[in-house]
Amino acid sequence: MTDNIKLPKRKPTRLKGYDYSTPGMYFLTICVKDRKQLLGEIVVCGDFDAQQMILSEYGQILDKYIKLMNGKYAHIKVDKYVIMPNHFHLILNITDYKNGASETAAPYNSETAKFVSLLKRYCNREYGKNIFQSSCNDHIIRDQKDYQKIWEYIDTNVIRWEKDCFYND
Repeated sequence: MTDNIKLPKRKPTRLKGYDYSTPGMYFLTICVKDRKQLLGEIVVCGDFDAQQMILSEYGQILDKYIKLMNGKYAHIKVDKYVIMPNHFHLILNITDYKNGASETAAPYNSETAKFVSLLKRYCNREYGKNIFQSSCNDHIIRDQKDYQKIWEYIDTNVIRWEKDCFYND
């Protein structure tokens, strides 16, 4: 971390008592270390001043591996994602998976944790370094209304960039 950026101490992001080995829908947010804008930039383009995310080489590699991993496992589907300059969001749909699934409910044994770990590992290998924070934020999607709200958030994230909590100049 850089000397002049002092980030607040992070609270635990896991829901106490929740069995993270169960199938479900999860909203994940993964940030670049020190929130550096390495994944691309948002530019204004077109007649209506529309904002568009232009992926950097790092962002293109991340995009490639999200798409690759979306088809890699029958029980894990990326329903929606967006790559932002210094973070990305995913909606993961984890279906019932018995073949080799861990019986341990620990968060680090969950399918979401395994997915994130593998995604980061693929990207870091191609980057030649680790650019992501070690942890990620997750939210258990509880119902259709919650799902729709998150879908819309992802869908409009680029046009709300300057109001985003991860925005830095």
